[in-house]
Amino acid sequence: MFGEGYTLFDYVVIAIDIALVWFIIYKLIMLIQGTKAVQLLKGVFLILGIWLLSNLFGLTTLRELMSQAIAWGFLAIIILFQPELRRALEQLGRGSFFSRNTAEEENTERSIEAILKSCNYMAKRRIGALITIERETGMGDYVETGIPVNGELTNELLTNIFIPNTPLHDGAVILKRDKIVAAACYLPLSESPFISKELGTRHRAAMGISEVTDALTIIVSEETGSVSCTINGELQRNLDEEALRNVLHSALDVTKTPATKTWNWRGKKNG
Repeated sequence: MFGEGYTLFDYVVIAIDIALVWFIIYKLIMLIQGTKAVQLLKGVFLILGIWLLSNLFGLTTLRELMSQAIAWGFLAIIILFQPELRRALEQLGRGSFFSRNTAEEENTERSIEAILKSCNYMAKRRIGALITIERETGMGDYVETGIPVNGELTNELLTNIFIPNTPLHDGAVILKRDKIVAAACYLPLSESPFISKELGTRHRAAMGISEVTDALTIIVSEETGSVSCTINGELQRNLDEEALRNVLHSALDVTKTPATKTWNWRGKKNG
């Protein structure tokens, strides 16, 4: 029934082995998605493709050049991917590479309420704001464009950052779990021709980051005081407090039970 020399147990082990390898590859891809490492990885695959073609068509000189590039490629990958590798090792050391840290998921309902209160306060006073919440995709490249904060997420701190004429008010705030990671960050502007002309730079930046990462971004309009959000390349406008709360609960996958409330910060596919 099975291949010669193989038992049912052997096939189960092989299936588990393949599944684990694919899971690790998936986690690594999600770790570097939205960072410069993606472009570098494309370059690695391009070199491998050229090497295969040079072998196929007998291009000796080109094949030798690509062979040397591949031979030194392992060292180059360690150097070029150093930030991503360091982040992966840090997550592995914290036990959060394969699963979420339970301690980091505590008191998450309070964090959502802090975001809601801050947005409500700023909307009433027409204080412009751009708040990006990291989900699965790493946002290290965008964090580096801003000013490190690494403070606890509170209504007061989040609101104070966007007060006009303060050093950090211009740009985006990036949140990760219950922390304000950085402020005054630059986000990529969307080039989509379908964005309404009445929307300004904040909305274009929010759309731009939603097109290259799975982040949830909240926009408070300085002109109208309306609250909008973007996720997975989609813009939801004119959200009231309850609608925004529902978006946060859905996108951040908040799981509630009678005994506990946890915030899993898992990116859901297709919203």
